[in-house]
Amino acid sequence: MSMAIPNKPTKHVHNYAKKYPKTQIASSQTGWRQSCSLKRTADQTSDQIQSTRRSGNYKPTLWDFDRIQSLTSVYTDEKYATRASELVVQLKKLLCQESNWLMQLELIDDLHKLGVSYHFDNEINQVLNRIYLEHKYCNNEERDLYSTALAFRLLRQNGFRVTQDVFDDFKNDEDEFEESLGGDTEGVLQLYEASFLLTEGETSLEQARLFSENLLKKKLDDEVLDEFLSSLVRHSLELPLHWSVQRPNARWFANAYSKKSQANPILLELAKLDFNIVQATYQQELKEISRWWKETELAEKLSFARDRVVENYIWNVGLLFKPQYGYARIMTTKLFILITVIDDVFDVYGTLEETQLFKNATLRWDDEAIDQLPYYMKICYMVLDSFINEMAYHVLKEKDVLVIQDLRKTWGDLCSAYAKEAEWYHTGYKPTMEEYINVAWISISAHTILTHVFYLISNPIEKEAAESLRNYHDTIRYSAMVLRLADDLGTSPHEMQRGDVPKAVECYMNETGASREEAREHVMFMIREIWMKTNGERFRESPFSDDFIRSAADLGRQAQYMYQHGDGHGISNPEMEERILGLIFQPIV
Repeated sequence: MSMAIPNKPTKHVHNYAKKYPKTQIASSQTGWRQSCSLKRTADQTSDQIQSTRRSGNYKPTLWDFDRIQSLTSVYTDEKYATRASELVVQLKKLLCQESNWLMQLELIDDLHKLGVSYHFDNEINQVLNRIYLEHKYCNNEERDLYSTALAFRLLRQNGFRVTQDVFDDFKNDEDEFEESLGGDTEGVLQLYEASFLLTEGETSLEQARLFSENLLKKKLDDEVLDEFLSSLVRHSLELPLHWSVQRPNARWFANAYSKKSQANPILLELAKLDFNIVQATYQQELKEISRWWKETELAEKLSFARDRVVENYIWNVGLLFKPQYGYARIMTTKLFILITVIDDVFDVYGTLEETQLFKNATLRWDDEAIDQLPYYMKICYMVLDSFINEMAYHVLKEKDVLVIQDLRKTWGDLCSAYAKEAEWYHTGYKPTMEEYINVAWISISAHTILTHVFYLISNPIEKEAAESLRNYHDTIRYSAMVLRLADDLGTSPHEMQRGDVPKAVECYMNETGASREEAREHVMFMIREIWMKTNGERFRESPFSDDFIRSAADLGRQAQYMYQHGDGHGISNPEMEERILGLIFQPIV
């Protein structure tokens, strides 16, 4: 079965609902009987509606308002920032003055893994550019698999064109990787990591992935690796570096790096210090978001919806981790919260008629459409409208661009996709895989998220880039597909128990008769295919800035992080709880 590629959304037809006629108040002698009859009918109708509403059975949040507001950190003190700056200067000197190109690459790799590479962007680019121009990674007669694979990954990761041919020297006459490479576990691990940067048609890199994956799994099974290397291999096999978000993984790598026999003490000190300083910033932002959430009263007014303030913030630590993106992180967290609530309106609580009314309201944005909404939807709509206006005002004030129509349009598209899925559920329709994907890549909200991110971090806002965004550029579509498929892998069992529409796994099972395990394998294959396309986009001319392209890819990466051990967004699991504690609540000591 070929992979379903989403179509661009078509223009929506506005089927506006007619206003209900106002009930006449009885004035005759029998008016009280008519009034009571109307009341009984209304009560019966209300009871019938309540009986058709679903429940997500979501548990209360683990991170309530008081717990968030009690967060404090000593790392807001200026002395820590001063010390971090001193360490950055020392490491910049070390990176630029190191004469051994392999040691430079290893330092760059560690900077990335430890989440501090953003301090060294210029220096890293200069070093990699020199290594690339001098062909040191492929001309050295004594080069080995480890150095070749490490150089390949870091160069490609940073936008340098390196061909897969650099690995030909490690193959035999049958064009297969030499079995003798198995003795170099670190080299095989680097080959495995490098293979995930393949683009379409690069069969040698796909061959490298299968070869290295099998060898590494065997090494773990045979228990022949030391504790440090074993932990690195296991972590990589669970989720490769290229599919991992930087900041949320930094703590794990800091802990692993501290056990390395040749760890650089300056780098380790910076990694811990930077993590704790940035964590203190995150805590202050989370407090502000928590206060906003409480003021909206959505948790009380829409008690059926998920109360997931901290989880929604975690998404943006992966998406926009740099400290300077503070306002963008706050606004996009509010965005994620509203997406979560409105998703529950359509998926869980709303009747079919109500969901159509809300969709129409987000297509029209006028008082007449709002007036038709039930009370709980009016509350939700007004908070959404206030958020859109706040952001549009900020962009107009700071960048002199009016974006309110673009923001409204992307919400209209999102709610139209939500409404289509609600229609499928209420009518019992089972979509084909193609039908599902063509709606689900919109309903996963990636375009809505990235539209807001684009206007928050782009400066200046280029017309060509804005137009490409409106037309659902491939950068957006590929990000959306990874997000959708990762979500489906992590959440579909729970959502099927709830009686939701079939997800990608179920659609594939229904069409092909495959087992659930086979269907999950196929969805993983689809994710790999999309990543190949995403990798190819890195080498094509793009209207978008590097920061936005990185954010689009990081949205997919964050999805794989959130859903790695099940539904880490809507349903608490021990793995995600531990990650949240380490990322937000507990400094590295």
